[in-house]
Amino acid sequence: MLVQDRAVPKSPKSPKSHIRALPTLHRNHHRFSEAKSLDFSTWVSDNFYKFVTICILIFTVAAVFFLYNSTDTASFLRLQSKTQQSLDSISLPQIKWNSIATISDKLSPYANFRSEQWIVVSVSDYPSDLLKKMVKIRGWQVLAIGNSRTPKDWSLKGAIFLSLDEQANLGFRVVDYLPYDSYVRKSVGYLFAIQHGAKKIFDCDDRGEVIGDDLGKHFDVELVGEGARQESILQYSHDNPNRTVVNPYIHFGQRSVWPRGLPLENVGEIGHEEFYTEVFGGKQYIQQGISHGLPDVDSVFYFTRKSGLEAFDIRFDEHAPKVALPQGMMVPVNSFNTMYHSSAFWALMLPVSVSTMASDVLRGYWGQRLLWEIGGYVVVYPPTIHRYDRIEAYPFSEEKDLHVNVGRLIKFLVPWRSNKHGLFDKILELSYAMAEEGFWTEKDLKFTTAWLQDLLAVGYQQPRLMSLELDRPRANIGHGDRREFVPQKLPSVHLGVEETGTVNYEIGNLIHWRKYFGNVVLIMFCSGPVEQTALEWKLLYGRIFKTVIILSGQKNSDLAVEQGQLDHAYKYLPKIFDQHSSAEGFLFLEDDTILNYWNLVQADKSKLWITDKVSKSWTTVSTNGNSEWYLKQAEMVKKVISTMPVHFQVNYKEVMKNDQSLTICSSEIFYIPRHFMADFVDLVSLVGDLEIHHKVAIPMFFVSMDSPQNFDSVLNTMVYKQKSPTNSTYYSAQAPAVHPWNVSSEQDFIKLIRIMAEGDPLLMELV
Repeated sequence: MLVQDRAVPKSPKSPKSHIRALPTLHRNHHRFSEAKSLDFSTWVSDNFYKFVTICILIFTVAAVFFLYNSTDTASFLRLQSKTQQSLDSISLPQIKWNSIATISDKLSPYANFRSEQWIVVSVSDYPSDLLKKMVKIRGWQVLAIGNSRTPKDWSLKGAIFLSLDEQANLGFRVVDYLPYDSYVRKSVGYLFAIQHGAKKIFDCDDRGEVIGDDLGKHFDVELVGEGARQESILQYSHDNPNRTVVNPYIHFGQRSVWPRGLPLENVGEIGHEEFYTEVFGGKQYIQQGISHGLPDVDSVFYFTRKSGLEAFDIRFDEHAPKVALPQGMMVPVNSFNTMYHSSAFWALMLPVSVSTMASDVLRGYWGQRLLWEIGGYVVVYPPTIHRYDRIEAYPFSEEKDLHVNVGRLIKFLVPWRSNKHGLFDKILELSYAMAEEGFWTEKDLKFTTAWLQDLLAVGYQQPRLMSLELDRPRANIGHGDRREFVPQKLPSVHLGVEETGTVNYEIGNLIHWRKYFGNVVLIMFCSGPVEQTALEWKLLYGRIFKTVIILSGQKNSDLAVEQGQLDHAYKYLPKIFDQHSSAEGFLFLEDDTILNYWNLVQADKSKLWITDKVSKSWTTVSTNGNSEWYLKQAEMVKKVISTMPVHFQVNYKEVMKNDQSLTICSSEIFYIPRHFMADFVDLVSLVGDLEIHHKVAIPMFFVSMDSPQNFDSVLNTMVYKQKSPTNSTYYSAQAPAVHPWNVSSEQDFIKLIRIMAEGDPLLMELV
């Protein structure tokens, strides 16, 4: 009967008259009609549709029963959800952005008020002491957004307060979608601020105290113009394309703390960065601050790390550099301590169909993905506020959308692409896709539509699109592009147990330096008394390098000092190369030059290092009119050049175009990587028994092996003086090396250690 009803067109008549009109029922009234043949084929023909219908019903019931009782309940729920969505299909809104009518503030007392810098907070109680302090921050206008729990007589001198009634009278479309009792009503405040001239909006709550009462001290409030900091910013490396989210608290000294919104599967990733890169500042349109005291943590952290009723007071490294996120990598962003510049105002929208503690985090990930479309990026800043723990945590249920969906959301956002030609079209398309995927509901798609229309209505202009870096081949990260920073490890809390004592970052530095130089051999030539200094040099540099080999004019087997002559020191290197053939490279150093190894980790160990740009170290002299020594050295050099293979000879003559001159390098310090070892050995063999001086041979070898433009520049800034000053004030811990320096006794060595401790504090343990 059901199948027949679906086959018959609907009639406006009553069900009773409809049934009487069915032909099948009409036939049934002739109970004594002519008998039909009862053979099997006839029976099958007459009853086939009934048989098929029964089979389909049985199969459907069995399938539903199986899914319902399956251990994978989620599969059934997803099927149920998709079925419901197919019945209630979501459509992508089509908006004519150029036809949006202007919304002006004509009714509020602030109709003619304008300010470029706004602080937007949500208030549910009378003004806190911290909020009273916030209104005194110079140059910033506080805007307090009320909700259904806010006292009717709320008032604070210096702040603009918008009650529910005042919000409703502003004429914004978004008001129709906002809950009455939630902080997400701040979306009205953002629009109000933009309508009244906002260029920067600091998004925060009323339990945070701005450190130093100066937002400009911490954030990059100005991105262009005179007040802007024209500087490069440390950036997480994009070396691993599969790494899509990071815990920024590690960078600022807290490895065991994680931010709300970090997928729980990433909580265990506590290692610090092997290296960073850099990005030039100016497009950090979203700036996320770190909070002392109670940082933005989830309820899992709060309830598992709480040792009692004592309030959290977690501290971060205030001196750690700010750090940017490259395209393809994300970080949790909140509404408690975040600066938005006008180019990212569209990203302020707080979703309304998800739980309250998930709203700002989903907004943050959604906004970061879209920020890439305009060439912007997020930067995380060292502590900007102190946020006080009121010892009242929110329930886990408020974060359900986070822990269920955030990991899947990140995996969805990073590869998402759009062919739309305008930013707002892309925003709408992504919001539509997120609704289809179940990250939020159709309500947020409609809310996004209203939000974008309201933005245009208050005078906001869409930023221009830029090509995605993700869709271009990523350049390889060379050693010269790498930047080093080892985070501190500050006291924290682990499962309610407080860490005691601070593990200084110096140990991390030492480990990092050892890792960098761990396969590099240091060859040191001692002109001073080796009995007094050989062990000290090995003690100093042996902490860092794989092996320290001491050469001197006199051999000392007890101190493992090899014999060699400084005038021809280069001739001893092939033997050392052979003894340490697995080394990554060889660094030559004379004992009158101090090596600040902590400043060398930026150098490329695959390149040659030498002081060719240090004018007092690398010189060219004419052989005409100079002493006989220069003339003889020049003649021997010509002889070697004439026997060189073509590749060496071409390299040399491209640099040394005047055969009436001689290049001399003091050669107190230089580095040879492994892949140049064979070339160096070949050049030494070409010299043979010729008495070419070390200071002449080394520059000849280097320009023959490679073009000077390919030399690493790490030694260009070394401190170099021809004569030793009477005091030690010329030493600089910021230079890669310092020359000259005299160490001839244990007392000289102790003095040196204390001076070098500025760059490596753990050296003080040696004295």
